Amino acid sequence: MPCDFFRLVGDELQRNGHGVSRINLCFADWLFWHDQRAMSFRGRLTDWDDFLRRFIAARGVTDIVLLGEQRKYHKQAVALAHELGLRVMVTDFGYFRPDWITLEANGMGRDSSMPRNPAVIYAEARGLPAVDFAPVFKDSDWRMSLGDLLGSFGNMVLKLLYPFYQQSIERPHPVIYFPAMGLSLLLRRLRKKHNAEKCRQVGKRPQPFYLFPLQLDHDFQIRAYSPYKGMRDAVDEVLKSFAEHAPENSELVIKMHPWDPGLINWKQWIGSSAKRLGITDRVHYLEAGVLDEMLGKAIGVVTVNSTSGLRALQLRRPVQVLGDAVFDIAGLTHAGGLHAFWCSASAPDPNLLDSFIRLLVARTQLRGVFFHPAGKRAAVSSFVSRLGVVAQMPVAADVGSGDERDELGSG
Repeated sequence: MPCDFFRLVGDELQRNGHGVSRINLCFADWLFWHDQRAMSFRGRLTDWDDFLRRFIAARGVTDIVLLGEQRKYHKQAVALAHELGLRVMVTDFGYFRPDWITLEANGMGRDSSMPRNPAVIYAEARGLPAVDFAPVFKDSDWRMSLGDLLGSFGNMVLKLLYPFYQQSIERPHPVIYFPAMGLSLLLRRLRKKHNAEKCRQVGKRPQPFYLFPLQLDHDFQIRAYSPYKGMRDAVDEVLKSFAEHAPENSELVIKMHPWDPGLINWKQWIGSSAKRLGITDRVHYLEAGVLDEMLGKAIGVVTVNSTSGLRALQLRRPVQVLGDAVFDIAGLTHAGGLHAFWCSASAPDPNLLDSFIRLLVARTQLRGVFFHPAGKRAAVSSFVSRLGVVAQMPVAADVGSGDERDELGSG
């Protein structure tokens, strides 16, 4: 995470009497935490297991905190922690937006410890309080982007400081990614009125429509928690299924992810595929729009595993999940496959949804944000409390992300 969040967590843990250590894997890690508690690993990935094993023994580590569990270095850290009986806590952006973060034991998505059995969910949620989702904090996009930019270019320019570091996120080189991202955001801003009008036109059409929010092509949600190599595979599958199985009077709206760098010409790709399938007049591509408004009007939502699917459930929309998602549970999402979804989807069970949300928040969610100062202070306090500092006296180790921002964003 390209900010000082983890250093502030370490400070708070120390104030509560705990030992804290940090391992930096690259310059981006060092940039935000480089005091006496931090040590750099500059070896090869093949040396990482041995280094970490010796580090844990020397420091008496009892808990490991990670930003996501799917990075190359983090996978090995999780496996070693389980071998040694250490507690692993994984954090990332929240399952809910805009002002929640996730802190979950062992992992997220497929690796989540959340129960999938409705009977267990009902039992464990009994007595838990209702959740107030009214936004309290607003995060800072410019702080996030600046930290990401500094860390990414620092990794590139100062690579000799960490010569064997291997990046885990499969996004384009910074020289390509950041100019493309800036141009994409600029073009969407210039086309703001046009995009708003197109959204209004789609919303006014009498035909019922399904919504498919795109996700980021390089996101771990796609690369690690879905059957797809990238979002183009998912788009092709959804378009083909829609053409062959959806009611002829229905339409499909595909929405661009707000942090998409524009390196894939989605308008062209979707238009070409729709033309080949003979559904050009039934498919609409939107590069912007208010997600809640579109979710509220859609008769159903298809997602690989985006948090937009969870939001759709909150709005009582039928949801089809194509990948691995913590909310893909019988009674909440459609279980009959994509082809059947178009004609037989049903809204989530409201009682199960209520229990699931209360349990998910109690187990995995903290109020706050990573970048804006006020929300970050709240998140740090909740983070330390959730780690159980009152009940135990652990020695916590934070393993650097080794990567820039992983945009786990809603579509």
